[in-house]
Amino acid sequence: MVFSIKRRKQDIKALKEETLDVLIIGGGITGAGTALQASASGLKTGLVEMQDFAEGTSSRSTKLVHGGLRYLKNFDVEVVADTVQERAVVQGIAPHIPKADPMILPIYDEPGSTFSMFSLKIAMDLYDRLASVTGTKYANYTLTKEEVLKREPQLKSEGLLGAGVYLDYRNNDSRLVIENIKRAAADGGHMVSRVKVVGLLHDENDKVSGAEVKDLLTGETFEIKARVVLNTTGPWSDTIRQMDSKLDAVPQMRPTKGVHLVVDNKKLYVPQPTYFDTGKNDGRMVFVIPREEKTYFGTTDTDYKGDFAHPTVDQEDVDYLLDIVNTRYPSANITIDDIESSWAGLRPLISSNGGSDYNGGNSQPISDESFEKVISTIEQYQKGNVDRYTVEDALKNIETSNSELESNPSAISRGSALDIDEDGLITVAGGKLTDYRKMAIGAMKAIVEILQSDFNVSYELIDSAKYPVSGGELNPQEVEEETETLAQMGVEKGLSDSAGLYLAHLYGSNAPKVFALIDEVEQVEGLTLADTLSLYYAMDEEMALTPSDFLIRRTNHMLFMRDTLNAIIEPVIAEMARYYDWTEEAKARYRKELETAIAESDLKNLKGDGNR
Repeated sequence: MVFSIKRRKQDIKALKEETLDVLIIGGGITGAGTALQASASGLKTGLVEMQDFAEGTSSRSTKLVHGGLRYLKNFDVEVVADTVQERAVVQGIAPHIPKADPMILPIYDEPGSTFSMFSLKIAMDLYDRLASVTGTKYANYTLTKEEVLKREPQLKSEGLLGAGVYLDYRNNDSRLVIENIKRAAADGGHMVSRVKVVGLLHDENDKVSGAEVKDLLTGETFEIKARVVLNTTGPWSDTIRQMDSKLDAVPQMRPTKGVHLVVDNKKLYVPQPTYFDTGKNDGRMVFVIPREEKTYFGTTDTDYKGDFAHPTVDQEDVDYLLDIVNTRYPSANITIDDIESSWAGLRPLISSNGGSDYNGGNSQPISDESFEKVISTIEQYQKGNVDRYTVEDALKNIETSNSELESNPSAISRGSALDIDEDGLITVAGGKLTDYRKMAIGAMKAIVEILQSDFNVSYELIDSAKYPVSGGELNPQEVEEETETLAQMGVEKGLSDSAGLYLAHLYGSNAPKVFALIDEVEQVEGLTLADTLSLYYAMDEEMALTPSDFLIRRTNHMLFMRDTLNAIIEPVIAEMARYYDWTEEAKARYRKELETAIAESDLKNLKGDGNR
């Protein structure tokens, strides 16, 4: 399968000429996951994204497939069970992307602590049962204060009681999106980036029947006909619905902004992902996570009403995170000048939902009396003195008090919504990355029902829990061993051990295609062999159309390899210009686009002219 600019031209021709079964608007994780299921199930599928795939929310997360342990503070068992079970499914269909990476959660004796050592152990034991890892190498355990400080000597010792360690997964969010997109394209879907919807079409019965779109590369405007139109545009969901002339759409989105900052691991070293209360008694928690040879931390959660396409890091965001991290790691003394890169992203929260934000929002607290009653019931169950129905009854009773209706951004649920408007436009909004496949299933069920009832067209949906994304054809139980085997294929063709392993992790079962390019392309002057292979694979097979596509979303180079970025910018631009036959004007435009993205990531406007 070739997924390059040549394929793009063919796809646009097909979008102009065919009547699709479904047109998906939005190329983030929800749209990409739905496109995979639709294409694999045989539907004539099209997807348009006005930016690069994953350029919005889906490349700007905390980069975890998070299990939601925090929900267990308020005994939201159903939420955690759903999350950890779905996380296992995602790891099964994309084993080269989510990787097990146990999280350490230090506990401090301070006001507003989410957990005590006792309640944390209860929560972790329940979490392990829900995740089916009890008795495995990933089973939770606790650490004494001394053991915590031995593992993370920079952590603040004052008030530290100990820590828990439990299973969580790191993730590469933008890679998960592109691997879904590539699989959908391989199955015949027409996946096109940089095509913007400018209007919705309707038939003689005022039913939505497609979209008018503009190709942002050529300036051409054309129509796409479709039996069903699905809106998966995240923060832009209201914008698409309000574009619909047949609707009186009431806004339902309330985006919030999350910020992450990256420093060198010599400045702040953590051996594994770490998750702790802010220490501000504000009901929020912060992640500190190692990646490559860097450490990043976040996140904030503030209402956002600015430009959805360009959320930026503000001084207030930096001050908030630095204050928390420097308090927890007193010897780090991190300043804004230590920040090598950063990113800001929007969470597509739905304003009408109650409940807690899995990444930090605080649910309506339950009373101490109720909390202790449930803890006691669980203890009695573990001793065999009560049955599970007694526990379930206690949990159900307490869950009825959990809904949170306060109007602060951290209090909004990460829940999703599927709406079908009166003219047939389907909108899937909200949700969290871990649940993308389940949201896609919900959308697909609605789509096939409409196709059957309104068009007498019948489709049988694939079992997406067993359908791997592109690059995902590895045994999830032996992914490390198989990745090592793939890496050796690269080493045998001339790559270093580290480069072979890096590419094998990045591309999974597609790594042999990447290694095969060694025999087909010349190493680009100024780039390593590994970077040369990645660049060509990104252009040939991953629709990387600009330097920003390649350096930010196909490789994360800008975020986690900032110290080597400057040296490869010009070689990358020059080779892409040659490959795509850019004019000098286009070349300058793409250079400026990349420079702007780097300046924002570097926090140049906050640091002043003296930096970088």
